[in-house]
Parts: sequence; C-alpha cells; structure tokens
Amino acid sequence: MFDFRSLTVPVVGAPMAGGPSTPELVAAVGAAGGFGFLATGYAAAAKVGRDIAELRQRTDAPFGLNVFVPESISVDVSSLDAYRALLAERAARFGAHLPHEIPYSDDDFDAKIALAIDESVPVVSFTFGAPTVEVIARLHRHDICVVSTVTTVAEARLAAAAGVDALCVQGPEAGGHRGTFHIADTPGELSLDQLLEQVRAVTELPLIASGGIATADRAVPLLALGADAVQVGTLLLRTPEAGTKPAHKDALADPRFTETVLTRAFSGRPARALRNSFVDEFSAAAPAAYPYVNTLTAALRKAAAADPDTLNLWAGTGYRHAGTEPAAVVIARLGAQIAELRCTPSHSDLTLTSHRAARE
Repeated sequence: MFDFRSLTVPVVGAPMAGGPSTPELVAAVGAAGGFGFLATGYAAAAKVGRDIAELRQRTDAPFGLNVFVPESISVDVSSLDAYRALLAERAARFGAHLPHEIPYSDDDFDAKIALAIDESVPVVSFTFGAPTVEVIARLHRHDICVVSTVTTVAEARLAAAAGVDALCVQGPEAGGHRGTFHIADTPGELSLDQLLEQVRAVTELPLIASGGIATADRAVPLLALGADAVQVGTLLLRTPEAGTKPAHKDALADPRFTETVLTRAFSGRPARALRNSFVDEFSAAAPAAYPYVNTLTAALRKAAAADPDTLNLWAGTGYRHAGTEPAAVVIARLGAQIAELRCTPSHSDLTLTSHRAARE
C-alpha cells in the first residue's frame, strides 16, 4: 500500500475539480517526484476512466483519485427560488438558462469507487466527509491507500476512527472548496499551522498539510510541525498543463483582484475565491444547498467563462506565486528548495519558533 512518508519530494499536487486537474498535470507532478491527484468531482465515472487511461500512457508514477462524499440534505425550495430570481439578470446578460428543476446528484460515487478498484488506483482521497467503514474496507482489500480531507480536529478523529490511512489537513487558507464534513458547517478559522499541530497531537497517521502553500519558506515549518508532505493547488493553476480557464489564469496575476474571500455564492458550499463582483453581489443570499446551487449556477458560469467578474476564481491565499512555468519545473524547484532549507542548520527550528511566536 502506498505511504506518503515514502515520497522523496514531499509535495502533493492537489485535486482541482471542474477542469484544472488534467492527466497531463498529474503526470507532470509525478515526473518531478511529487504525487499527483486526479479530481473526479463533477465528472462521470466513464470520463474518469478515460482520464486514468491517458494518465497511464503518460507516466508509471503512482497517483490518486479524489472523490466527493455525497450528503443528502433537505433543501428549502423557496430559498433556491429566491436565489434563482436574484441571479436572473446576470444570467440574461450572458444568455444562460437557470434550471427550475434540480435533481439531487451523488456525483457517481459508487461507480467511482468501483472504478478505483477495477483500475487498481494506488490512492483514493475523499473530500466533504469521511468514507464509511465499509467503503474503506473494500478499498483496503485491494491495497488502496485511503485519505480523508479534514478541516477540524473532530473531523480528524472521526476519519481516523473509520480506518483511513492518511489525512489531508486543510487550513482556511486553501483555495476552492473547504472540505467540511457537512454542507451547513461553518468552516473553522484556525490557521493551518494551529490545526496541523492539533491534529498531529491526536494521531500518528501520515499528514498532508494543505492551504495557501506556495514556497519552501511556508512548507518547511509545516513539515517541522508534523506534516509528512505539503499540498499545492493554486500554485499550479497557471501552468500550461492545467486545464484552468484562461480568464481564471489571467485573474490570478491581475492587479485588479487584490484579495481572496470565502463564499457560498457559486456552489452552496464554502469556497475560497478571488473577490469579484459576483462574490460581492450574491454571497450574502446564497443558500447552504450543495450541490443544488452548484447546478443552478453551472450554465451561467459556463456562459461567462471569459468574464472574470462572474467566474468562480478559486484561489488560495498564496495565489500571487502562481506562475506560467511547466508544472514539473514548479514542483521540482519547490522540492529542491524544501530539501535545501531542511538541510540548513537550525532553519526549521528558527522558522518554527518564529511562526509560533507570531501566533502567540
């Protein structure tokens, strides 16, 4: 079974659903000695199967699949209707149809688990909840390493008790969706450093630190706090291998966009994005109703793909570090810089001490 403590380059390429994660990007991360994840969110199992086939043509490096854990909730239809009405003017501007009937979707969960087993995928990670004991046991029977994304110590305890093999500890600095176990949960505000330290205190499982990481100076203290690897996502969004929309790539370097904020406006789940007019206009009204809000806004986001003021510009707090070099160069350089800093006498101790002092 794969063990994240075995990585020679302790850098994980984050799964980024909706287009950015491509087989080419995952292969590039693996080629540089890191570990890449294919995102399966919003994709049918058949599409994921094709991505796996393409990825294996590109590389023999180990990789993982990331799967969204479904949660069926009772939805206030009137709140969705009210939100649709608020979106109507902007949708009309782009000629987008906002659906009135929105069926529930479990994002092809069972088919994706079966696919992972059939394809002998080395690692399967889960976001939006811990997999059941039964799902974990199925994957373990095929020597598949199971990872759960956690955003609190309580979630870490639950996932560990269920039998997962590693935890991805996601801080509030992370771009895109927070991996909270429940849709209605208010995301925690503990910094990644604080959260990682607290999670390490309650488990000996391998830990992957995630959230706003873009430099070795940021990564090394997290490794000193107990992480076995660090995960980067936003750092890769502008690389040529990423399937990020051009308007999104450009916005990450556009001085007009000066901050990231947490919003439910695009999907109904809290997610960190560059602040744009869509965020400002609709965040307060967006109901906590994933995946219904995500489906409601999908056609609008597709029609407005070239408009950075309407697009969901997912971004972590380190977004200004995202560059246009090939992904393998980005990962290899980060890995080399991490190794150099970790070999510098007292660097980790001094950096860790300064981070703790700043928090206190």
